[in-house]
Amino acid sequence: MADKKTGKTVTVEQTGSPIRRPADQRQTLIGLGLNKMHRRRTLEDTPAVRGMIRKVSHLVRVVDEG
Repeated sequence: MADKKTGKTVTVEQTGSPIRRPADQRQTLIGLGLNKMHRRRTLEDTPAVRGMIRKVSHLVRVVDEG
């Protein structure tokens, strides 16, 4: 299956601490490129990334969709 490059991105910021969270939520934050409070990452807007954001939605916020 070929990847379609649409150029859409989503910027997320970590707003919650992974302390006392399940290991899979910590690993999801690391997978998103977040590991410290108030860090931001601009990621490609794919279904996989959206699923990761949904999984840790209580620890991150979407800053910009573009």
